[in-house]
Amino acid sequence: MENKKVTVFRKEHFNAAHRLHNPAWTSERNKAVFGLCNNENFHGHNYELVVQVTGEIDPETGYVIDLKILSDLIKEQVLDRFDHKNLNLDTVEFKQLNPTAENIAVVIYDLLRAKLDAHLVLKIRLYETERNFVEYPC
Repeated sequence: MENKKVTVFRKEHFNAAHRLHNPAWTSERNKAVFGLCNNENFHGHNYELVVQVTGEIDPETGYVIDLKILSDLIKEQVLDRFDHKNLNLDTVEFKQLNPTAENIAVVIYDLLRAKLDAHLVLKIRLYETERNFVEYPC
């Protein structure tokens, strides 16, 4: 049987606080650009993460990727690192990087991409709120 490409998805959830702030800007400019998200005392989100992996079905296992392995990888690389953390203060990844949804999605992509087989295509969808979400890569 000819191998077919299939996309599998794993949905996860994490909670994290952050502050959107550019230290090169004045307080006024930060407040004008980031509004309430520039709160000096931070604010939090209940993030929904959807990890999408596309590849050919392995003829021996019937899997594109074992979803238990993908789940463990997400837990190790993302949830353990970011869940119930202040992204600005508690994580290396956002010490110098503004933790916007866009940047968080790219960081998650890079963390997972480094651990997945090269033949698998990875896409990240991150919901910051029910109505606001980003995807990487486009």
